[in-house]
Amino acid sequence: MLEIQRKNLNRGYMKLEVWNDAVSLFEHVYRCIAGISNIDLKNKSQIIDSAQSVSANIAEGYCRKSINEYLYFLNVALGSMGELMTRLIGLRLVNRINSEEFNILDEFHYKVDNKLLALIKSLNRKRISGNWQEIID
Repeated sequence: MLEIQRKNLNRGYMKLEVWNDAVSLFEHVYRCIAGISNIDLKNKSQIIDSAQSVSANIAEGYCRKSINEYLYFLNVALGSMGELMTRLIGLRLVNRINSEEFNILDEFHYKVDNKLLALIKSLNRKRISGNWQEIID
């Protein structure tokens, strides 16, 4: 992972395991997909975009500083996870990626999916209980 020297409150999402894992997922998807020549450019772009969208939406939601907006963007990230998995399954079914590549990507995907679901569940509990600061200090 790239070491970022300048940190502030708004960059706090970089401390989240789920964000770091989502960045790693993007990196693995990119390295796997970018090197495959028998995938059309549109599909390649959509797969890479859906993978990158996960960490981007986690970060955007975090930076909004509102629990409702944070949850909204986490759910958008979850939607991108669904899109990514659907596209990876499609590539596997038409033999554009082999089972080993698919299993590696599936393992990363599963890890991020579960952490994202856990974060959403935790934030929903905080929202319902009122145990949330709207503006993070």
